[in-house]
Amino acid sequence: MKLKTKLTLFNALSKLVIVTLFVLLLPSIIENINRNYTDNRLVKQKEKLLQIVKESGIKRYIEDGQSYGSYLPLKEEYISLDTVERDYFLDTIQDEQRLIERDTIDYRILSHTFKVGNQNYLLEIGKSIETIGETTGPLQNIALQILLGMVLLTIMADLLYANFILRPLTLIIKSKLIGNKFPSFKKYKEVKTSTSDFQHLDISIHQMIEAIEQAFQKEREFISNASHELMTPISILQSKIENMFEQEDIPDEVKVRMMEMQKILNRLKSITKTLLMISQIENDQFLKEDTISVTNLLHDVYDEISIRLQDKNIRFELTVTDDILLVGVNKFLLFNLLFNLVNNAIKYNQPNGLITVTGKVEKDGYHIDITDTGIGIDAAQLPFIFDRFKKIKQSLQQDSFGLGLPIVKSIAAFHGVVINVTSQKEKGSTFSLILPYSILKFI
Repeated sequence: MKLKTKLTLFNALSKLVIVTLFVLLLPSIIENINRNYTDNRLVKQKEKLLQIVKESGIKRYIEDGQSYGSYLPLKEEYISLDTVERDYFLDTIQDEQRLIERDTIDYRILSHTFKVGNQNYLLEIGKSIETIGETTGPLQNIALQILLGMVLLTIMADLLYANFILRPLTLIIKSKLIGNKFPSFKKYKEVKTSTSDFQHLDISIHQMIEAIEQAFQKEREFISNASHELMTPISILQSKIENMFEQEDIPDEVKVRMMEMQKILNRLKSITKTLLMISQIENDQFLKEDTISVTNLLHDVYDEISIRLQDKNIRFELTVTDDILLVGVNKFLLFNLLFNLVNNAIKYNQPNGLITVTGKVEKDGYHIDITDTGIGIDAAQLPFIFDRFKKIKQSLQQDSFGLGLPIVKSIAAFHGVVINVTSQKEKGSTFSLILPYSILKFI
């Protein structure tokens, strides 16, 4: 998962937690808000009535000691004013019940005592609790809608800001890591950013890439130079041994040792040629100007290797359902790639075994699958089969240098070909080549 996605997801989840807590607390919050609003309204009504009493006198409401009472038709609010004892004092707002025309109703009641002259009065102003609760639902809905709208806006803002702030990191990854073809690197191009952490990361990655490039270059130069330098003395030694064979006075025991020496030199020469080829491929010293059909290429491989098939009595089945042209390729290298894979399929196959080669067009490119009924490869060894000089257990019994599959890998990378390998012990292996559409031309 990308860092940007993780940040956005975290922000969304944190806001979701906040919304959940808010929803749980919202009823009590709205209830308190309504209660406080009602209390303030009752206090204002009290102050207004006291002001009227002060200006107009108490007789406007009470005459001859009678009590005063008034309520709305639906009994939502009521006001009462009555005389009380002189030593009775009260100033509260609380929930109480009142009997109004034989109906017991719950009210939020403000009770307040005050004096006018020598008489003590009790003022009660009440509001029905039921009407107070009527506004709770709408207020909750409005608050929830506003909250959800704000959350969505903040999530969008977080996403846009995350895209903006992480854009340099995305550019660094694409241009410095994904965009580079290892070990061939582009020139350093600074990623513009005001974030010091990303600036440091950009420079650090560039420095590491430079160190890797220098190491790769030294390795290439060493392999190329060593291969060239070794070819001359090997050729000289081979010539001298061949000249010694022409002498008639050489004992048979010496001839046997000379043949062993010649065999060792041939092996050394083969290894040197292979290393030199890998070095030339990795240094892009081969041209890609050939055009050849897949069918012709596979038939050329079969013609070259058919004698070995007969030696082990191995059947070879070739099925090309979609024949196409390969353009902008190196025929010699592709021939070596397929030859090495088919040769391995023969080398590690069972007597009277089978090799099937298929070619067909798929969504991701042209697939060439080479399947054998051989001894297979251990699952633990599969990740290392393309390493140089890595000889798996099966190859220890064969005349192998551990360079066949590394050549295959280098040639495949040179042409942009993807290699997938599946294998089962004692059942066989399948090497799948996926040729990109960039080198395909349909006939």
